[in-house]
Amino acid sequence: MRAELLRHPAAAPLAVLVAGALGAGYLYGTDPHEPGHVLPGCPFRFITGLLCPACGGTRMTYDLMHGQFAAAWLDNRALLLASPFALALLGRWLVEGLRGRRWQPELSPRTQVLVLSLAVVWAVVRNIVN
Repeated sequence: MRAELLRHPAAAPLAVLVAGALGAGYLYGTDPHEPGHVLPGCPFRFITGLLCPACGGTRMTYDLMHGQFAAAWLDNRALLLASPFALALLGRWLVEGLRGRRWQPELSPRTQVLVLSLAVVWAVVRNIVN
């Protein structure tokens, strides 16, 4: 029975949702703007000293949970704009899983190149401006 539940199409999206909720619960009471907190750092930034496309995402999430939309915008504009799409994909994955269907988004090669290009351009621009 247990192995059967782990293979259910809703198991993975539910696990992602639970992990996200637990992480958000911890982050809600832990201000990443303040030094000395136990929060994971960006490995790309640690190695290169440069901001990756997602740097600032933890601060952005904290600011959103506390209603600080202007601060979230300053933390990471691109990630803030992409967040509704990511949440929509998670929602679709969960709904399809609960219906007993396996689902994964299919992006055309052109869309994949576009997303990767936007991430690279964003990383370059924010490292030049900062």
